[in-house]
This record gives sequence, C-alpha cells and structure tokens, in this order.
Amino acid sequence: MEHLQPVSLMKAKIAAFLIAGFLPVISLFAAPPSHTAWDNLLKRNVTADGKVNYKAFIRDSVELNKYLKLLSDNAPDASWSANQEKAFWINAYNAFTVKLIIKYYPIKSIKDIAGKVPFVNTPWDIKFIKIGKETLDLNNIEHTKLRKKFNDYRIHFALVCASKSCPILLNAAYTPEKLESQLDAQGRAFLKDTKRNQVSAATPKVSKIFDWYAMDFKKGTSSVIDVINKYSDVKINANAKLEYLTYDWTLNE
Repeated sequence: MEHLQPVSLMKAKIAAFLIAGFLPVISLFAAPPSHTAWDNLLKRNVTADGKVNYKAFIRDSVELNKYLKLLSDNAPDASWSANQEKAFWINAYNAFTVKLIIKYYPIKSIKDIAGKVPFVNTPWDIKFIKIGKETLDLNNIEHTKLRKKFNDYRIHFALVCASKSCPILLNAAYTPEKLESQLDAQGRAFLKDTKRNQVSAATPKVSKIFDWYAMDFKKGTSSVIDVINKYSDVKINANAKLEYLTYDWTLNE
C-alpha cells in the first residue's frame, strides 16, 4: 500500500472498514431450509390422487417432527424471494396440518378437533405452530403469511385442510424452483377432478372454495369464471351461474 497517496490510503481503509462492518449483517440472513424431508414423507405416505396415510405419518412422526423443527428454526427473512417464501408457508401449512391430525387421530374430520381443545372455536385457531419468534395458528399462515402478502389465488389449490373436498395433497414438496408449474398443475388437477368440481358450459357445479375466496379470484380484471376457464378443459359460458357443491369435511385418508 506504500505507493498510495495519503487520501487514497484513507479511502482504502474506510472501504475495508465498511466491508468488514457489513459482513456480520449479511451473515445474519439465512438461506431457506431444504424441503427434502417433507418431500420424502409425502412420497411415502400420500398417494398420487391425494389420499393420506395418517397411520404411516404417525410411524414417521420422528422424521416429521425434525422437518417441522427445521421450519421453526428457519423463519423467512428479507433476503428470500417471493417463491422461496410462498413455498415455505405452503409446505408449513400442509405439514403442520398433518401434525395436528395425527395428534388427535383417529378422527372422522378435522372439525372434530375443535371440541378437544379449550377456548378455540375451530382447529384453524389453535396456536401450536412455532416459526422463529412467532407462535401461529393455521389461519395466521393462510390469511396473513400468504393471502395478505401475496396476490396469488393459486395458493387455494395448494393448501390442504385434511378434507375430501379440499384440493388433493400433492405427494411432493413445493419448491421455489418448481412453484409456478406446481401451482398451475394443481389448479388444472383440481378443476378436472369431478369429485371436487363438475364443470360444464351452462350448469357448472364447483367447489365452495370459489365462493369462500371469491374476492381472491376476482382480483385484477378476472372473474371467478375466468379463473376456472383458465385451468379447466371444459369452458364455462360467461353468463352461466355457478352452483357450489356441498363441502365434504371427511378426512382425506
């Protein structure tokens, strides 16, 4: 450094100090956790058409708990991309739902859990999910971490409330790299499934999800019918009236 002029030398020292000062801050940002463990559990315990083997998940509870701990210890931060965060919260919702079911299994419906926990009206209000410094319930994940933050109605094709009328539980983890194609594929599968939607041009009978979350599907210039037509092989007439199927809350096993 001897050849530098005094001013240049001072600038170099200041630059080195600033770089050194920022390095600890940069290191505070953690990379998103791997969802491989969840992917393995899903492939082992969920069929291609979304039937869940909760007894097998009970046998695999040690592995499941390790994955949930991984999520708990690696909360999303400002360095994550939108798809990294979305994949995290979708996987968290589905994995913690499985955790809730196996805790009270055998049950006929997730709704049966409400009567087993004091001071809560629904199983989605049970605060049993620890992520970073927050203690959350399933509603917090769906409505605050996903719906409020991301303008993406496709999350409703991916979140699974352990019921037969829900979209099927994908037997693979959602990953940031594949998330766009995974969500679109889930939308197409959901609309094609006649147990959950019966799409026709003039008399469509569709999931109550399209009624409950109509405002999500209508965001922008879309209508609910526009969204359905985007993912359905059968197209609904623009002037058709949607009828909503009765929701079956029976366990998706």
